[in-house]
Amino acid sequence: MSDTKKLFVKTYGCQMNVYDSERMVDALGADGFETVETPDEADMILLNTCHIREKAAEKVYSELGRYRKLKEAKPDLKIGVAGCVAQAEGEEIMRRQPLVDLVVGPQAYHRLPDMVQRTDNGAKVIDTDFPEEDKFDHLPRGPKARRAPSAFLTVQEGCDKFCAFCVVPYTRGAEVSRPPERLLAEARDLVERGVVEVTLLGQNVNAYEADGWRLAKLIREMARTDGLERIRFTTSHPNDMGDDLIEAFGEVDKLMPYLHLPVQSGSDTVLKAMNRHHTAEEYLRLLERIRAARPDIALSGDFIVGFPGEDEADFRATLDLCAEVRYAQAFSFKYSARPGTPAADRAHVSEEVKSERLARLQEMLTDHQMAFQQSMIGKTLPVLVEKQGRETGQMVGKSPYLHAVHFQADSTMAGKIVQVRVEGSERNSLSGVCV
Repeated sequence: MSDTKKLFVKTYGCQMNVYDSERMVDALGADGFETVETPDEADMILLNTCHIREKAAEKVYSELGRYRKLKEAKPDLKIGVAGCVAQAEGEEIMRRQPLVDLVVGPQAYHRLPDMVQRTDNGAKVIDTDFPEEDKFDHLPRGPKARRAPSAFLTVQEGCDKFCAFCVVPYTRGAEVSRPPERLLAEARDLVERGVVEVTLLGQNVNAYEADGWRLAKLIREMARTDGLERIRFTTSHPNDMGDDLIEAFGEVDKLMPYLHLPVQSGSDTVLKAMNRHHTAEEYLRLLERIRAARPDIALSGDFIVGFPGEDEADFRATLDLCAEVRYAQAFSFKYSARPGTPAADRAHVSEEVKSERLARLQEMLTDHQMAFQQSMIGKTLPVLVEKQGRETGQMVGKSPYLHAVHFQADSTMAGKIVQVRVEGSERNSLSGVCV
């Protein structure tokens, strides 16, 4: 009989959680686990959670409730909660859902194999400490499996900005950057496993600084990696967008012409209340410099609508900023209070007003996105082939501007960069033909 144990992982939230889940799978893979596609097959279920969006914790509790019958049918089934909800809720998770066997915060998942072993002995285990050791140095590695052409690589964690709406400083801790030599080695390892494109991740990735290296130097050195054809990074803060990083967009061919640079609001009054430490005008002038360095760059952003104290004039300032920038893509949300953050106790804008403003903003952002996609029609773009599409003979790839591109091709082309002439634009994708 096989000793292999079955692991089901469900990941919520950001790309960093995707990366963390991959590393937890590696760690448990070295301990004899292999992943499965459904919780019904699993000997262990692990939820890697996010605490950014509204009612995030309640969604986790609801998901856990669905596993009750599984646990009753299979008493040896282990259930764990990882990530930011685990960090924020801690023992409350165990209290509300006794079927949970372990809770592990995002800075302690290198201890996961030991925690699992302790649950095998009947213990309930919680670890939400911020350990002194670097978790990346202590993660056991599973077999070096072949990877998809695109991969995430966490280079920085935590945030010191303390925006008034954000829980990240409390769930992920202070800004910490990983040593550059380890990151370069990990990039080489990814390439050996089939990766062509890496996205460098951080809660505040352009604050990266380690051993005298800033993000721009890391990108330049990583671009020397044979076989690595594309580099991206996310998410950035305007206050850490230095001259060296702007210059890299114009000088490093492998750095893709796409930048996600959240501003959150176009109103200086709201930005000050958010503790953003920049003005709308400073943000716009920064974008001018970036576009001067890389004229074809696609800009993306984040917006929070209905932040406490936002009035109609503040909201119109956000619309004015968007009209000037014309984002290729943007993400917009109604403000929702995160317990423990400075804004949570302030007087809130009504849900009705927030919904109406969000609809107006999203209409504009969608128009700008579609216009940018329409501008691609007739152009020939280098597309990284990633996977098969839904239709026979169809492949899906990624443009330099982060568009999904559908085209007819052979599956043997996966992992290659091909030239595609764009002929159509859908809601969130392009279509074309190989040339």
